Amino acid sequence: MNVKKASVPEEQAKKVNQLYSDARHWKSNLQFMQDEITFFSGLLNSYIFEPNTPMLFERLQDYQERLKRTIARKTEVTQKILRHENKLGGMLECKDEACDLGFYNKHNALKAEIVSYVHDFQFLKREIFNYAGGILKKKRTKE
Repeated sequence: MNVKKASVPEEQAKKVNQLYSDARHWKSNLQFMQDEITFFSGLLNSYIFEPNTPMLFERLQDYQERLKRTIARKTEVTQKILRHENKLGGMLECKDEACDLGFYNKHNALKAEIVSYVHDFQFLKREIFNYAGGILKKKRTKE
């Protein structure tokens, strides 16, 4: 019986370590995304996109505004991850499955939010690349 009791804390520690690992992975991805956001911000504010056509200028303004919202959302998601990490230690004190389930439910809800954020950012990136590619092709043919 003592062997079983000794393994329960070890199993609980493994579960907590896996959740911490997920959180570190999320933070790493968000940090990489920050580098991409910085690149896109510089790109959208570069002289290449001087407005010649009102429709293109409106699209540029839309992308810049959406990028600002992306930055705000990234900050919010990052803070949620940090708060989640801080609470994970409490999982070691869980004595029953219901307690564990509560942590897993919160973890999975946060994971879903991160997946949604990443998906939205990927969609915005694709739009910006298409926009920039079209502008660059037009500039190249004029020269």
